[in-house]
Amino acid sequence: MHYYSTEKVCAKQIGVTVDYDGYITEIEFVGGCDGNTHGLQNLLLGMKKEDVIAKLEGIDCRGRGTSCPDQLAKILKRL
Repeated sequence: MHYYSTEKVCAKQIGVTVDYDGYITEIEFVGGCDGNTHGLQNLLLGMKKEDVIAKLEGIDCRGRGTSCPDQLAKILKRL
């Protein structure tokens, strides 16, 4: 799993692995709201990265212009 730095959110890094077919096989948030990030991890494992991007991109947290889910979407778009 490779870890990516985040911006403007509580989670300082997000680790993610996507297999050759585009499915998320591993995910870990470093920091952030423990219950929410664990919930996201459980929901997103096994999903196609394109589907995750479509669902999470653009979510805002407290007027920051981004959120932990949005940061994950941005990371997945780069992979």
